[in-house]
Parts: sequence; C-alpha cells; structure tokens
Amino acid sequence: MNGTSLQLMELVSSARNIVAFTGAGISTECGIPDFRSPDSAWKRHAPIPFAEFLASEEQRIEAWTRKFAMDDLYAGAQPGRGHHALASWARSGKLLSIITQNIDGLHQASGVPADKVIELHGNGTYATCLSCSARHELSAVRPLIENKCAPVCDCGGLVKSATISFGQSMPKDALLRAQDACRKADLFLAIGSSLVVYPAAAFPVFAKECGAELVIINREPTPLDSHADLCLRGDIGDILAPFCTG
Repeated sequence: MNGTSLQLMELVSSARNIVAFTGAGISTECGIPDFRSPDSAWKRHAPIPFAEFLASEEQRIEAWTRKFAMDDLYAGAQPGRGHHALASWARSGKLLSIITQNIDGLHQASGVPADKVIELHGNGTYATCLSCSARHELSAVRPLIENKCAPVCDCGGLVKSATISFGQSMPKDALLRAQDACRKADLFLAIGSSLVVYPAAAFPVFAKECGAELVIINREPTPLDSHADLCLRGDIGDILAPFCTG
C-alpha cells in the first residue's frame, strides 16, 4: 500500500462524520458509462429537455421510450466496490450522508439506508406525478409506452421519471440537506465526479470551508484538486476496495 492510500486509511479511521459526494465515475465499473464518455449510450438516447416533455404527448412518449432503452442496457447493473465501501462506512456509523449526482439507485442497492442518500438529480428507478408527487412504478408505465400512450396520474397530472431533466429545477430540499451535511462533515470525499457541474460542484469547497478534510478520488484531474487535502487518481474500485467489509 502506498503513502497516499495509507493517508486515506488514516483520514477514514479518525473521521466521525464522513460525507461522500459521488458522480458517474463510481458506477462505471458496474457497466454504466459516464455521460461524457465517447461511447456513452446517453448520446444515442439523449434525454428530452423538460420544456419539451411538458409541451406534447409525442415528446413524453419519446422521453419514456429513450428512458426504457437506457434501462434495458443497464438492467443488470449491480453495486461496485466503491458503493460497497460507502455501505461499510454506513454500517460502522461513520457515514453521515452521500450526496450523489447519480440516478441509478446503486447506493441504496448496496445497503446504504435511503435516508442517508441525497439525490441531487433524482432517481431513475421509479416515476412521480408532476402535480401531486404520487409515486408510480416503472412496471406500470412500460406497457403504456409500448402502446404509445403517455402515463397520466389519477389526479390528472403528468407522470415522469423521478429524475431531474435538463431545464428542470433541482430539488430545493435535496440542496438544503446537502448543505447541512457539508457543515457537519469532518471528512468529505468527492468520488468519481468531474466537479464541473454547478451548483453541485460547489459542495466540496463549501465542506472544506466548514472545516472538513477534503479528499478527491477520480480517474482524471478536476478543477478543484488544488483545494484538496488529498487527491487520489486511478480506478475508484481499486482505491476503495480495502474499505469493503462485512
């Protein structure tokens, strides 16, 4: 084990309130490519902007069709070593929260309690009504889309994947919870994020300003590396594998 890995071990060992900020990089070993990857299926099935989703049933059907095409590609995705490392910290009581840009639900699937996961961009494993917020299961939506019919809630509202689309406001509650977690963290780990999308990318620096040690773990350099107490570059699964316990 090299010196930087030992330093991470020491930081985790001494921490009481760990907050992780996760991006697409933590899920790439699970078979879900980064949105910006040259071969990303996201480019072939680009999400429909929110305004277009609202504008017509045709666009809503197209949005759902693209969503299910993506779901089919990654239907077998399971949590990776990074997810399991965070789950280990959750079981030990060290993990305060996970702030995630991901919509794949793999943190919860790894065993992290749902109330510890703050989803900035929503969750793609279910749908909600845009009017009354009622939950709708994807298994009930898919047959409608296959019959070229956009789903509608019992209240009359439009049903949409519970993700945040381009042009849709980020959830205020999630942002407030993330800010609160940053204030309480004594160790903040930014994992697998390019740290270029704001306001989310502001959280690592905010946490450091509030007194947390900042660690950035990513395959490539990020614009915030100079703010970090420790930067680890490489395969995220390899870096976090020593923390997978239980």
